[in-house]
Amino acid sequence: MLSMKFGRGLKLRSRRVVQDRVVGAAKAMAPAPAEIGGSGQSPWVNLPPELLREVFARVEEDENSWPWRRSLVACAGVCRNWRQIMQEFVRTPEASGKLTFPISVKQPGPRDSLLQCFIRRNRSTQTYHLYLNLTLALADKGKFLLLARKFGRTMCTDYNISLQADDTSRGSRAYIGKLRSNFVGAKFIIYDGLPPHSGAKMMKSLSTRLMRSKQVLPRVPARNYQVAHILYELNVLGSRGPRRMQCVMDDIPAAAIEPGGVAPTQTKLTGSRIDSCPLLLMSHSKSKVSPQHEASRSKSSCRENFLHGPSTYQIDGALVLRNKAPRWHQQLQCWCLNFHGRVTVASAKNFQLVASAENGQAGPEHEKIILQFGKVGKDVFTMDYRYPLSAFQAFAICLSSFDTKIGCE
Repeated sequence: MLSMKFGRGLKLRSRRVVQDRVVGAAKAMAPAPAEIGGSGQSPWVNLPPELLREVFARVEEDENSWPWRRSLVACAGVCRNWRQIMQEFVRTPEASGKLTFPISVKQPGPRDSLLQCFIRRNRSTQTYHLYLNLTLALADKGKFLLLARKFGRTMCTDYNISLQADDTSRGSRAYIGKLRSNFVGAKFIIYDGLPPHSGAKMMKSLSTRLMRSKQVLPRVPARNYQVAHILYELNVLGSRGPRRMQCVMDDIPAAAIEPGGVAPTQTKLTGSRIDSCPLLLMSHSKSKVSPQHEASRSKSSCRENFLHGPSTYQIDGALVLRNKAPRWHQQLQCWCLNFHGRVTVASAKNFQLVASAENGQAGPEHEKIILQFGKVGKDVFTMDYRYPLSAFQAFAICLSSFDTKIGCE
């Protein structure tokens, strides 16, 4: 009996030693992207796949959050073989509720819970940093996810969104999309720098024309995919009440919020610097869009006139989000929403989004909060989202709340 226990303990200890050595080697080798993909780069590349699968499974199981989860990223960055094996264990945020690799910010969040994040605003630089909450505390330092920078134009405002914390230019390979508003600040369009699904059509833009005329560098992304439209209701009479908004998610079918519903899931960050970066894992999730939604999307063309057109917008079959109506608190003399402790400061920017019911037929899925945003400090705001929104889409919607709105207050 003693020998069996001793043998088992020795076996577990040897596995831990191998695991520590594998992770240590991965961390030491990951910062050298130039060496990745070559042959004969290290004896670690030729480890038996069976051993790697066992070690990676234990690493993924033990590392539930950051910063320990960086070992997974380091292991996936050693070589192509390690990255392919790691794909078997790291699941999408929808299934795991975890953000691990850069592609995770473009994939829908968890179905059963809200993924907690927060935004830090820098007024002097007109930048907004999105972080993932590492703990339940509101004063959490967080894990950096995305950066947005505000650029004022003559008739509109752009918020460029990037994967890097110091570069938001359209020429950057870390650029993944943008938010554009009209002059009044009541209408917004979310553009994705990558196709949200296999059948997405690219919209013509200035960057596309410049690319064709060869007036810019070839690495500038010539992509412009409209994925959502945001509309704030005008309040020209100055009536009493909070902001009212709706979001039309062009590429998410309304059936996605129902049990068994599927939303498009991106699997690649094509054309970005991340393609050659070892710290990326591609997902195997398949994108599915209902035939009705495909038909409605095929009829739609470039909708830039939305910013200056009528005050209503709708796509048949698309998911429509509306802000949850607050209640008037007679004693406090203010409008109130239950944020379950995630919001501590009253602000006109605070909101909660739920799915809009079709034909007035609301079910339990229409009561679930899909996105909530609120103020907790002078320049700190919480952002919690769930399926079918991704971190990128939720971040862009929250950015619209920061913009100045003439005639909406």
